[in-house]
Amino acid sequence: MTDAKVIPFDEDSRTRRGGRGRSRQGARGAAGKGADTGTDAGAGSGAGSGTGDAGDGGTEPLTGVPEVAEIPAQAAAGGRGAQGPRESAGAGPDAAADDEGGESAVPAEPPLPSLGGVLTGLADKMLGGPWERKVASGLEFLRRRVTGDYEVDEFGYDEELTEQVLMPLFRPLFEKYFRVEVRGVENIPAEGGALVVCNHSGTLPWDGVMAQIAVRDHHPAGRHLRLLAADLVFALPGFNELARKGGHTLACTEDAQLLLERGEVVGVMPEGFKGLGKPFSERYKLQRFGRGGFVATALKTRKPIVPCSIVGAEEIYPMLGNSRTMARLLGMPYFPLTPTFPWLGPLGTVPLPTKWTIQFGTPIPTDGYPLEAADDPMLVFNLTDQVRETIQHTLYELLVQRRSVFF
Repeated sequence: MTDAKVIPFDEDSRTRRGGRGRSRQGARGAAGKGADTGTDAGAGSGAGSGTGDAGDGGTEPLTGVPEVAEIPAQAAAGGRGAQGPRESAGAGPDAAADDEGGESAVPAEPPLPSLGGVLTGLADKMLGGPWERKVASGLEFLRRRVTGDYEVDEFGYDEELTEQVLMPLFRPLFEKYFRVEVRGVENIPAEGGALVVCNHSGTLPWDGVMAQIAVRDHHPAGRHLRLLAADLVFALPGFNELARKGGHTLACTEDAQLLLERGEVVGVMPEGFKGLGKPFSERYKLQRFGRGGFVATALKTRKPIVPCSIVGAEEIYPMLGNSRTMARLLGMPYFPLTPTFPWLGPLGTVPLPTKWTIQFGTPIPTDGYPLEAADDPMLVFNLTDQVRETIQHTLYELLVQRRSVFF
């Protein structure tokens, strides 16, 4: 340690220097390491607080204006006394920088993100994950579609296309537009066949698509709903192939029985076009359930029947009238006249954003009946009426609970 210049001082000068240290080197040591062997016990606190107290030395505090010669010593000993909180929080690194370079260390500003990093982050958010994996998965999907390296069952169902294209296409309608609330979906068995019977409405069959997404996305086992569709669906150009790839099949006893025996969840809407094209004045009033063919199929396969009630679809296209002339010309069962269609052209086909509720009821077992029960018309009629009344009663309950059509 170098010899310091000895400056004579009296008691008053000792009092003034009691809060600052004996020399520049001693003051820096007190500010950086919190102790100085050459100063009084109160030197560190006096320098940190900047009040000039003598600390534990027992002397009187400094009064008056300091001499000009003492100002550099005060700056050196105080360690930027006006910035006491900063020094107390990080005195060690600051003091080390003072000892080595004579200047305090200033933390470097974080570098600005590159354009590539920003674009990668945006791509990850838009695609829901690392964009490289998404792009690679999409290219692999296109390769399989072009080369024909995918599987389709005997009914034309393409599970890969349904999972990766069709359902993601309609899922925003389910979640954001109709805001479908699903109840009781766990009543559908986790495995094995089951027949889901739904009411049908809405002018266009959006309710079937929403029921499929409800079962797939909300069932604990993530099951698929295979819907039975009318002949007209498979006669429309472009809809035939798309409907079959999405899991629809012809509404006939043979197809339904085969699917149930394979352990599939089969959906049927017995009202058919009578329910789909009924006027707005008869909304939520179930039409006739046909001859009960779906009940006979469930009895033959001994699979449970799950009633399903859908509220919200009746108001998406308020059907005020039916142009029978146009229906005959186009070969359609009905030609709807709504507040927006056909007056607004294609814009009139946009459904109203109603709030939906889909409720799956308690299963009705059929395995307790004898095998010949399917040939008993009275039993089939009674079970059909039981399913219909269950759905109708649930619809009335949901309508009473509903506060608003749109909210």
